[in-house]
Amino acid sequence: MQLPPDAVSEIVAQAIPDDERVWVPQAPLVWFRPLMLNTINGGWCNLLRVRKAGVLSRHRHPAPVHGYVIKGSWRYLEHNWIATAGSYVFEPPGETHTLVVDEGVEEMITFFNISGAMLYLDAAGAVVAYEDVHTKIEMCRKHYIECGLGADFVNQFIR
Repeated sequence: MQLPPDAVSEIVAQAIPDDERVWVPQAPLVWFRPLMLNTINGGWCNLLRVRKAGVLSRHRHPAPVHGYVIKGSWRYLEHNWIATAGSYVFEPPGETHTLVVDEGVEEMITFFNISGAMLYLDAAGAVVAYEDVHTKIEMCRKHYIECGLGADFVNQFIR
């Protein structure tokens, strides 16, 4: 397997970092912590941290997503279950779902393994934005420059 420049084959990292700057802002009171950004197959693994209640996003994925709730809870408007700490969630490709964190949840942290892209949808189901491994890398680079870690800080997560 050909690795990108500056990449090593394995990653061993403290998943919840001691340095708050490692968390990349995604929206107000919403951050992600990159764990692995796979440019070879187009997926990524990250922690999603949310410190607010309400609707985060309506979206779908063209490929499977796996999640494991570490702290707090969340749900999808389209389903009647709540993912709580210790829950594993599988999201099948093509399903539209609206992620909600309910009132009373101070902090939610979930590990996600995302294959492919994340397509953000409006109320009518039209794609209004997207994220993929390359946009995630650019978000990280921009944030790490701004917070003083430097553009190359993200390289440790890229495969």
